Amino acid sequence: MTIALESPDQPDVIQLIDDLDAYQKPLYPPECHYGIDIAALSAAHVLFAVARDEAGTAIGCGAIVMEPGYGELKRMYVRPENRGQGIAAKVLAFLEGEAMRRNCAMFRLETGVSQPEALSFYARSGYVRRGRFGTYPDDPLSVFMQKDVQQ
Repeated sequence: MTIALESPDQPDVIQLIDDLDAYQKPLYPPECHYGIDIAALSAAHVLFAVARDEAGTAIGCGAIVMEPGYGELKRMYVRPENRGQGIAAKVLAFLEGEAMRRNCAMFRLETGVSQPEALSFYARSGYVRRGRFGTYPDDPLSVFMQKDVQQ
């Protein structure tokens, strides 16, 4: 498996994002979806990583949006058939490492109450619950988390 910063505007990566949306959309009402689209993921201040298997197939992805003072984790996803192999942890560590090389020492995220696996994964990865941040509304279906790292 390889993990690298790539453009999100590739057919197999767009399919990953579409699969993520198909998974999340039934979990929450439309006004509670805070994912960002391919154009936003392509912005210069976004680090977008893709995990590929030995055949070069995109099997996972994630992004960190570099905001002033912190990086926001977005669009973490691993194909269901590739879960349980530590891919999400490797993508997360890769993204955090890339952001730390750019002097980012605080990471934040928003996820949902209907995603217990994500909540457990982020907690195991050192993220703790916090109040809302940025422009997010006060949404009872959202869970906000943060991780501070030493540079």
